[in-house]
Amino acid sequence: LQTRSNSYAFGIDNQGLVRHLYWGSRINAMEDFEMPELAEVSTNDPVYEITKEEFPVYGGLRYKEHCLKVTFADGTRDVAYEYVNYEIQKNEQCEELVIILKDKHYALVMELHYKIYEAYDLMERFVVLKNESTEVMQIEKLHSGQFHVPYEGLNFRNVHGHWGAEQQKFVQKVDYGKIIFENRRGISSHNHNPYFILDQDATETTGNVYFGALRMTGNFSGAVEQTQYGETLVQMGINTHDFTWDLKPGESFASPEILCGYSADGFQTMSHNLHQFANDFLLREGLRPVLYNSWEATGFDVTVQEQKKLAAKAKELGAELFVVDDGWFGQRHGIDNGLGDWYVNKEKFPNGIDELIDEVKAQGLLFGIWVEPEMVNPKAELYAKHPDWIYHFDTRESDTSREQYVLDLTKNEVKAFVLEMLDNLLSNHEIDYIKWDANRPISQTNLKKDLWYKHIQALYDIVKETKKKHPAVLFEACASGGGRIDYGILGIFDDFWTSDNTDAYDRLFIQDAYSYIYPIKAMRAWVTDCPNFLSNRVIPMKFRYHSAMMGTLGIGCNILKFTEEDIALSQEMIAQYKEIRPIIQEGTFYRLNHTSANDYFLYEYMKGNEGVLFAFLPQSKLGHRGVTVKLRGLEENASYELLMEDGKLTKSGSYLMKHGFDMRLTGDYASMLIRINKL
Repeated sequence: LQTRSNSYAFGIDNQGLVRHLYWGSRINAMEDFEMPELAEVSTNDPVYEITKEEFPVYGGLRYKEHCLKVTFADGTRDVAYEYVNYEIQKNEQCEELVIILKDKHYALVMELHYKIYEAYDLMERFVVLKNESTEVMQIEKLHSGQFHVPYEGLNFRNVHGHWGAEQQKFVQKVDYGKIIFENRRGISSHNHNPYFILDQDATETTGNVYFGALRMTGNFSGAVEQTQYGETLVQMGINTHDFTWDLKPGESFASPEILCGYSADGFQTMSHNLHQFANDFLLREGLRPVLYNSWEATGFDVTVQEQKKLAAKAKELGAELFVVDDGWFGQRHGIDNGLGDWYVNKEKFPNGIDELIDEVKAQGLLFGIWVEPEMVNPKAELYAKHPDWIYHFDTRESDTSREQYVLDLTKNEVKAFVLEMLDNLLSNHEIDYIKWDANRPISQTNLKKDLWYKHIQALYDIVKETKKKHPAVLFEACASGGGRIDYGILGIFDDFWTSDNTDAYDRLFIQDAYSYIYPIKAMRAWVTDCPNFLSNRVIPMKFRYHSAMMGTLGIGCNILKFTEEDIALSQEMIAQYKEIRPIIQEGTFYRLNHTSANDYFLYEYMKGNEGVLFAFLPQSKLGHRGVTVKLRGLEENASYELLMEDGKLTKSGSYLMKHGFDMRLTGDYASMLIRINKL
């Protein structure tokens, strides 16, 4: 399988096994590949154990991590596959190879799918299982594929975290033993994210990097293992925790896709390929609007008059979208009531919510609203009518978290209720933006072990179906902040709420880690009040704006308390963001390195002949050293003009990339935005 720069090779051996041969930089001479003879090391190292299989199954003399385990109707728990055939399918976006395998005894067909996105140096792998028998087969494990990296001593990179501290990068040296990364909570992915990066001490622009991102929300698992035979294995897929799937006669079941690739030139190439793929194939066209959200200004104390004042002020500042957050519906005066009762609160909106919407529209703003459709409060009218609509065991007291239960979206009537609620909301009111939240994990999942997976599929279906009827509405994926950031939900939803932590300094770390895998265009970032509600830190407003302008800009302050100076600065920054927005949201993103003793954060964006550089210095250290900035992505022989706050600089692209230019920020929480223009 060939992409622009890379090759991925495997073959069928004389025993019918699908054996991996190569993954790396492009090799054009396909005839040079050979299929090595299988040979045992000893009887304790069986051939099947050491064979580099593309899709290892549970069965026989295999003791390694497997991608598939099935219990057949007669109780057999052993898969023995044989190669049948292959198919090649072509369309405008990609070419797809399908390897068809089947069990030697049972009517189980396994299709290994490989989609090739040649121009992006990316491949997408997944598996489809088909039950062609007359009896039920039980799927106990399904990972989407195994990857073979021909090195030991690699670095495994992912993120860890919790609420308010998502997307915290970590690097773990791969040694003997297994690294397991996973989510078991159904909804949250605050703790780990469904991707792998394996590298050989790579930098932004040098070194071998192997990577894969799972297109799945919810309960995923991944395993990285350095074997005794000189390679490193990695696989990802559906988490086996409390999972089984009944594959009924005539039915098919597809694993989630893994979007994967190899870079010989460090992390930057990996990020560029993934970002461009997401922008071209997954994300809705068009620039994202500058958002104002009323949560920090009002909390649950939503009133029509206060919201009108906020909308008028948001318009004055330059916002384009006004979003009413939690508190507009039911008896929603705190976290303990209202969820599930999606009618407009008449005390807060005596004339209905259209009074506010009409005012917002008259200001020339788009209108958005917050919902949490997967949840219900015990005090809500919906729960009183339908106590059986939540995940529960009849013999156990159901857990509440944040004073709420999780609705069982796998019930047809519950799914229909949520669909109808959203359709009514969007049909009866002129709403342009939905902020979809989910503030607790799933528990007590009834008697079926497929609900963890089915819940997420129902969520996808609801949003897809709603978008068919209301195609202009933007959806934001929020789950107590950054609990739903993954390639499964990306494209179904249009924006990620990256974290409830809006501290501008913390966000530099969160946004940096996010950028390795996920596109800037989907990264919502807000300017909020100080002292920050989480960190209690006070940061200058200019630094806060610059931090938030690195993504899709939003404002979450109580803007009714702004001083004249705050208003003027906000107007200036929002106007500047609108000018550079195409570069930020659709340009090429660079994480710049430097050698300064001061902890500068340097980020560059380029689109065509224009670019932007953000520079941050959270704290000046002893010596107050400046920094030499070496730009990337310029034309060597072209001239560029850098527009700084204190003047202009004109140099060649070659000079700016190889020699760089010197700059110096001073004090604490200093920041600068520099425009880059090709002359």
